Formats: sequence, C-alpha cells, structure tokens
Amino acid sequence: MKKINPEIIRKAKLNGFSDKQLAEILNTEESKIREFRFENGIVPVYKTVDTCAAEFEASTPYHYSAYEKYNETVSSEKEKIIILGGGPNRIGQGIEFDYCCVRCVTALREEGYETIMINCNPETVSTDYDIPDKLYFEPLTVEDVLNICLYEKKVKGIIVSFGGQTPLKLSKELEKRGLKILGTSSEDIDIAEDRKKFGKLLDKLQIPKPEYGTGNDPVSSIKAANKIGYPVLLRPSYVLGGRAMQIVYNDSQVENFFKEEIEVSKDHPVLIDKFLEEAREIDVDAVCDGKDVYIAGIMQHIEEAGIHSGDSTSILPPVSINPKSLKQIKNYTKKIALALKVKGLINIQFAVKDNIVYVLEANPRASRTVPFVSKTTGIPVVTIAAKIITGKKLKDFNLKDFDKINYIGIKEPIFPFQKFPRVKMFLGPEMRSTGEVMGIAGSFGEAMAKAQESTGAGMPVIGNIFVSVNDNDKKNKTIEIIKKYVELGFGMIATGGTSKFLNDNGIKSEPVYKVNEGRPNVVDRIKNGDIQIVINTPLGSESRYDEYSIGWEAVQNKIPFITTLSAASSFAEGIKQIKEGKIEVKSLQEYYK
Repeated sequence: MKKINPEIIRKAKLNGFSDKQLAEILNTEESKIREFRFENGIVPVYKTVDTCAAEFEASTPYHYSAYEKYNETVSSEKEKIIILGGGPNRIGQGIEFDYCCVRCVTALREEGYETIMINCNPETVSTDYDIPDKLYFEPLTVEDVLNICLYEKKVKGIIVSFGGQTPLKLSKELEKRGLKILGTSSEDIDIAEDRKKFGKLLDKLQIPKPEYGTGNDPVSSIKAANKIGYPVLLRPSYVLGGRAMQIVYNDSQVENFFKEEIEVSKDHPVLIDKFLEEAREIDVDAVCDGKDVYIAGIMQHIEEAGIHSGDSTSILPPVSINPKSLKQIKNYTKKIALALKVKGLINIQFAVKDNIVYVLEANPRASRTVPFVSKTTGIPVVTIAAKIITGKKLKDFNLKDFDKINYIGIKEPIFPFQKFPRVKMFLGPEMRSTGEVMGIAGSFGEAMAKAQESTGAGMPVIGNIFVSVNDNDKKNKTIEIIKKYVELGFGMIATGGTSKFLNDNGIKSEPVYKVNEGRPNVVDRIKNGDIQIVINTPLGSESRYDEYSIGWEAVQNKIPFITTLSAASSFAEGIKQIKEGKIEVKSLQEYYK
C-alpha cells in the first residue's frame, strides 16, 4: 500500500472499481483499501433522484452513490433502522424476500422508526421510493453499506434477516466493523450456517440428523459411503443449490459420479449424506423472541426428501404426519430456536422416516414459505418478527395456533419449461421454479385441484396416462397409485419394462417403444394426442435421452408432466375432486373466520 497514492485510488473509484477488486489487484486485504480510503477522505457522496421532477419538494426521493464533490442526502435526527433487501431477483431468491422486506418496513414505521432500505432491484416493491422513508439504490456489499453509514446518524442497527441469503452473508463483517445487527446475532447465524458447528449443536440437543461424510476421490468417497450405508447423496461442496447432486445406490455409481467431469479438490471435497429414501420432508416457519417460540406453520412436502423446498408442493397444515412426529417437530423447533438465541424468524427443514424425525438444516432468517404461511393462516408473521427484533415479546400478540384452522392450503411451484424447453425437467436439490401459486379449500383434493388449475396446466379428467418408472419404483406403492387412475377411468400406456410390471400386477397396459427403440414411440404418441398425462421417474444416465425427449414434447403440448410418485398420487386426488364436481370459491376472509 506504500506505493499507492490517494489520487490513484480516487481515480480507480471514479472509474467504478470496488474495494474488493482493488484489493485483488494490489494483493492486499479489502479492509486495508477501505481504511486507506477513509483516512484520505476518498468516500462517495449521494445524489438524489427527485421523484417530483422539481415541480415541488419531494418527500420520497431516493439516492445513489457517486465519487463527486457535492452530497445531496440529509440525515434526520430521528432514530433509524437500516433494512438490507434481497438484491437482484434470481431463481432461488426473489419476490418472497421482497415481500418480507416490505412487511418489515411497514412494521418498523408503525413502531415509530425511520426506515432506510438498501437494495438494488428495480423490479421489486421494496425499491419503490415511497415504501421506506429513504431508499439507497446500491449493491448489497459490505463496502456500500459502510459508505452509507458514514452519512446516516442515529442508526439503531441493521436488519439482515428478511432479504434471504445475500444480506445474511454480510452480517459477520458488518458486526466486525462496529455496526449492530438487530435480531439473531452474526455468531448464532454462523452456527446455523456452518455444517460442523450445527451438527455439534444437534448432538448437544440430542436431535437426530442424517449421517454425513466427505471424499476427495472415488476411493475415499466409496469408503465414506459404505461407512454411512447406501443410498447416499453426493454433491460437490463448492456448488450452490446442490447442482450436480446425485443419489447413488452402490460403489459403481459413485465411480460414475467422478467420471462426469466433477471438479473436486482438498478444499472442495464431495459431501456425502445418508439419503433418507422415501422420507417425508417437512418445512417449519417459526418466530422466536429469545424466550418463547411461536410456530407459524408446519408444511408437509408432497415430494419425498431430496427435492428443493422451492420446487416442492407444500401442504399446510400437514395431512399425513402422525401426532407423535408432529409433537417432536414442534419440540425440536423450539429447542433449536432457543439454542440459536433467535430473535425474529427461523426456518427449519425436517425429514421423517420410519417415525424418526431428522433435522436437515436451519436458517435463522425469512424463508420462501413465509408469505404462503401468512396468506394461509391470516397471521402477519413478518410484521410480528420485525416488531420482536425491535424489542417486543411474543406474549404482546394474541396468536392462534396454525393447526387450529379447518381448511388446507397448498403451495404449487411454477416452472419455466415452456420458455426454456431444453432445461432438464426432473426435480432435485437445485431449485428450478420461477414462481408459485396457491390453492385453498376445505379438503386436500379440492385444494390440490385449485392449485393445479392455477398453474395454467389444468388437470385432464379423461384419456390415457403414459407411465415409465425406474427399477427402484417398481413396488406396491406404485401399483396402488396407478390403480387410483384406473378407477378414475384412465387407460395406461407404458414402456416395455413398466408395462410388464403393471400387467403382472393386474393393471392392463399397452406397451410403447422408448424414443430410441423404434416407431411409433412415446413421443409420437404424445404428438398424436394419445397421451394426456405423463408419469416418468427415470434414474441414471441411460434414461436421460428419453427423459429430455418426453419432457420437451409434454411441455410443448401442455401435458402434465409428473416426476415423483407422491406427486402422481396427489394429482389423482385432485382429478377425483374435479370429477365429483366438488369445487367452490370463497374469499380468504371467509376462510379466516
């Protein structure tokens, strides 16, 4: 840093270089660049966007930074709270966090605080200039937050827990720089985020978790997998959202995983988790004030564990979890929230297998299911959490139990496959959905039918179903599901192996060629309008060619494309409800009564 003079840094900042970029170029630390800037007075000013076009004084201007001379932002004498938004919308993080930020702002204003929003997405409501008292249209980085804090007086603290993972990652560094994180501390956030620390916490609380290990090559991975016991989940640890994750059942599948151009190093080993086959996954959203815990909603996923929660169809309240497991889920939620000293929201994901409740992960922040829980129950969960962060207690609110409601809400994801036909359509740990809809009704079947209708795909009530299931799915459960469709009057068309399996079990089915076996094949039959629903559960690379071809054709013809047995079962319930004509429309307010 000795060779660098202030003018060079000033010029670099004027040309848009971040502190992080400069640190890399100059082979130093980002904090040292920042200290050098502050010591030499190299800080941005904030320009104002006049929302009233100078016709009269704007009460709701917003601000952006520039390395120029004249500052236009003025800090009031009122006590302030800064809220960090979710940043740019992308798959896995989007509108649900914007909803939480907006609710947080309105709650804080009700409590008499001046609200300052830092966010950089022009398509979200939180960046509407008339939502917060003051909006800084800036990137969500430590550098930008610290720059803003140079100008703002009487800041009580910063809230990072409503914008998803992006602001959460900044909490430790911001706290280190002297800013107060309101709500759950950065230290407790870190315990939940760090796999080993969280594992130790669960052991201390005597809460079951799936076994896990790591491997750097096929040999060490096979050794770890055998110690854990097949099936296991394999995924590269450096990958976000679980891309390239596979469920493997034997040693040779582990070897194949490494052949498929998976980059592995000592710093980034492969994570190996016990796969809880046919486990039921559960999502819980709760609010904690440090002493008491309110469980806002327990959602049962229709799909088995292993499907990203953003891609799963969720049922609130759960319909097929036994009372003992539900009691344990509530108990574990309270234990974990209190152990992490949560103040505000927490989301915990569980899996139930053989009546044992396992904890998969905990996130001490808003989740993508919070808006769905609030809309279903009528409880303003984020508003309550925001007020708790500022000092209120759960006992100050008169909250009803979520499981006392006498109706069912279903969250159904929306996928972009119509617009991106070459995208792999089979669900896994990497989130693919770009939105969601909701069905609400007095019964599960009716709520399912409404949710499916809302996706725009609808539910066929007559015709043929194409069925192709992998060898692991050739079991009694599959026969029971397919019988539901037969009873509803559907005909069955299936690939050779599946057709034999169905026929052997008393279900009449017509065999059809796979894509590479001859003509007319399954894709031809879809094109000809002979197939109205596709149920396809492929496994392994040998079925990939068929998977893409069938998936593309189904999407192009707007045919429901079902990739898990549990979803196929729920789909049948919805069709039954439609055929019986038991669909009614009521407002949310009528349900809340």
